[in-house]
Amino acid sequence: MLLGKVIGTVWATRKDEKLTGLKLLLVRHVELDYSMKKSYVVAADTVGAGIGEIVLLTTGSSARQSKLTEGKPVDAVVSGIIDKLDLADN
Repeated sequence: MLLGKVIGTVWATRKDEKLTGLKLLLVRHVELDYSMKKSYVVAADTVGAGIGEIVLLTTGSSARQSKLTEGKPVDAVVSGIIDKLDLADN
């Protein structure tokens, strides 16, 4: 799983029919201190995330394990909204 920040919404009027009804979000990967990485992903939203929120991303075949994405052509899914991240001091 990865951390990301929702930076936008993706609209596609023409798409695979199995994607109909799924909200697609543009998510930029973040470091543990929430600083932005250069990489991003389009992810199906299963938790009602919004722009500006830090989210938990599930990718690969695991992205198709949620109730909303089972059997659908997705490779990334927003599977949680992060409330707080605690790191142990090293």
